[in-house]
Amino acid sequence: MNKKTIQDIEWAGKKALVRVDFNVPQGDDGHITDDARIRAALPTINYLLEHSAAVILMSHLGRPKDGPDPKYSMKVTADHLATLIQAPVRFVGAVTGPDAEAAAAALQPGQVLVLENTRFDPRETKNDKTMAQELARLGDVYVNDAFGSAHRAHASTAGVAEFLPAVAGFLMQKELDYLGSALEDPERPFVAILGGAKVSDKIGVIEALIKKVDAILVGGGMANTFWAAQGYVMGKSLVETEALETAARLMEEGAEIINLPVDLRVANAFAADAEQKVVSVTDVPADWMALDIGPATIAHYANRLAGAKTVFWNGPMGVFEFPVFAQGTVAIAEILAGLRDATTIIGGGDSAAAVRQAGLEDKMSHISTGGGASLEFLEGQELPGVALLNNRDQGRS
Repeated sequence: MNKKTIQDIEWAGKKALVRVDFNVPQGDDGHITDDARIRAALPTINYLLEHSAAVILMSHLGRPKDGPDPKYSMKVTADHLATLIQAPVRFVGAVTGPDAEAAAAALQPGQVLVLENTRFDPRETKNDKTMAQELARLGDVYVNDAFGSAHRAHASTAGVAEFLPAVAGFLMQKELDYLGSALEDPERPFVAILGGAKVSDKIGVIEALIKKVDAILVGGGMANTFWAAQGYVMGKSLVETEALETAARLMEEGAEIINLPVDLRVANAFAADAEQKVVSVTDVPADWMALDIGPATIAHYANRLAGAKTVFWNGPMGVFEFPVFAQGTVAIAEILAGLRDATTIIGGGDSAAAVRQAGLEDKMSHISTGGGASLEFLEGQELPGVALLNNRDQGRS
């Protein structure tokens, strides 16, 4: 990676303005149900504190639609962070302006300040230059450690980098190293596993990976569209009719690369307790729907993964929120966990959630914090939050 990192900066006495990804899931009571993204930022936060920086954190949380909403306040993440690090953590209910500037000015080395939700300011998602300048006034150096938001050209992820020296945090560096290696020089065989509901969400990455991988294993609802494009009757299964031509084209282009399920676990309703059975892809009943891959497909995919040296996985194999239809997803996670001498990269989103749910997180080489960002990176797209980081040939700050 040719981008500067926090290790290229002399931090003593400086204020680090850090974009983190604290967009964590919350229960109905507002409590955090999965703090993986907060924990993923700890190496960067602790390094900055240990090197005598004052640390100012900014992030979005959820999708507030009409301005500030207590439900999406960053205070809950500030309170949780305080239980994870040995440093004072303060919170200010502002993103920019006098209150934020006063709180930042008062912050001492070894202390942490969490700003309010960046999306409480409507200028954030517009990458407003004035907001970016206001954010820049809070710190001396900008650190982007939010790979999960790096594909968004927002004021806090890209705009602010125009007004401060800009470097990568450890999480950003790790993401770029793993995904960059998979993209540029993967150890082979290189196998991609793609699931999820829609082909349309992954057209770009499929087109890119066809040229780079040795095999693509398809699961989830998107497999239905591929089969329907070849004339198979899929009953009441989710099928993207508007993507049928695209699916047919991709199958033609990737005839030697793309593998589809050979059997499916189908149900008579979209429900956790629905009647279910396993059928061949040629025998989906008219009033039933495919909600998972079947055991023969799991065995077939296990054979394709045997001996793989690099694996990238994005998207569940079925409706893994329902235990009976999580069997394919869990099986794939277990197969990856058992691969020896392989680099296994989980591309964020539901795949990451499924791996954690299966208790196999520590068996994977890398679990990305950014589903959409990892896909765009593998497509070869330039991520705005990465492009604006300073290159190593720009000297030392």
